Amino acid sequence: MSRTTRLTVVLGLNLALIGGLVVVGLTAHSLGVLAAAGDYFADAVGIGVSLFAIMLSRRPVTVRRPDGYAKATAIAALLNGALLLLIVVLVILEGVHRLTTGAGHVHGLPMVIASTAAAIAMLIGALILRSDSEERGDDDGDRANMRAVLLDTVADAAAAAGATIAGVVIVATGGHYWLDPAIALAIATVVGYHAIVLLGQVTRTLR
Repeated sequence: MSRTTRLTVVLGLNLALIGGLVVVGLTAHSLGVLAAAGDYFADAVGIGVSLFAIMLSRRPVTVRRPDGYAKATAIAALLNGALLLLIVVLVILEGVHRLTTGAGHVHGLPMVIASTAAAIAMLIGALILRSDSEERGDDDGDRANMRAVLLDTVADAAAAAGATIAGVVIVATGGHYWLDPAIALAIATVVGYHAIVLLGQVTRTLR
């Protein structure tokens, strides 16, 4: 399976999940599910940028561009990481707001079903992308670009798994609604840390 095909498959998985998660997140009042949907939207945009960057990087050199588009994939990784970091900030702000003002009622069952389906889909996507890292001969920009997409996909799976855990507890206890924003905050913090590290690595690549 080519790199472009892998990215296209994962893009399809993201697009298929976004609408359903938004609907479930709004109806279940779950920040965890909405955070996952927002993350998937960011990933879809990022993967689209990555596919465009790969297309540019494969164009032949010209007189005006003797080096071609060698840094296109690195720039895509930079945009992808920055977009992910923006989503993380928005989730943290909303999570803090819900924890300080009251999480409100969260419907656990639809949260569990939707999040479990999303976690499985993103794990499949991560496995598809993981095989790409075994390829050789890529430059630093290519590796950074694919690592950005893989990181986003793993983060998606983790976010969905966290929302599933929160939903199970809510269903079992009939309460503990604060777990939903709390888990969303924990996941956002971890993903944000990795996004910052990735942005640093990409910035060094572009120097």
